[in-house]
Amino acid sequence: MRVGIGYDIHRFDTQRRPLRLGGVTIPASRGLAGHSDADVLLHAIADAMLGAIGAPDLGELFPPSDPRYRNMDSRRFIQTALHKVRRAGWRVGNVDATVVTDAPKLTNHKAKMRAAISHLLHVTPSAVSVKAKTTEGLPPGTRGIAAQAVVLLKRARGSRLKARGRDKSASSLNAPHNALEQLGRI
Repeated sequence: MRVGIGYDIHRFDTQRRPLRLGGVTIPASRGLAGHSDADVLLHAIADAMLGAIGAPDLGELFPPSDPRYRNMDSRRFIQTALHKVRRAGWRVGNVDATVVTDAPKLTNHKAKMRAAISHLLHVTPSAVSVKAKTTEGLPPGTRGIAAQAVVLLKRARGSRLKARGRDKSASSLNAPHNALEQLGRI
């Protein structure tokens, strides 16, 4: 198994732009500023997936300085991250995400976001958790929206990237533990 953590934050946009969260358009008086569609939730999930396999983050893969990614739909970032995860021999086990904002209220939109995310990741909705929190009135919450996500990856069935039952990186992670076991035998 592998675990990745992703985080993103965007300020509110001064232009009239739709608010996209978790691949869903949320009715709101303002959207978020960003080079892409600024979907902080999908950005956090994609970065968590990429981090779990040790791949470059979204900023490296889709630099904001590149005009090709201007206003890009963040679902494409998820598709790219999922492709990289699968090529590395993994699959998504589950996602746990939190969106932090004082407005708009997200309670009535969380089920739609879960469904959209589960569809993008090819997992059941029960494998996706989307929580919404407020800043309890602290000033940063009035300026934008933040999201944090944790993704668990599981070895894909039939993965040909196994080395003696586990991947090389997993065995190197166990190296200090194995060395301590050897010391205990002396």
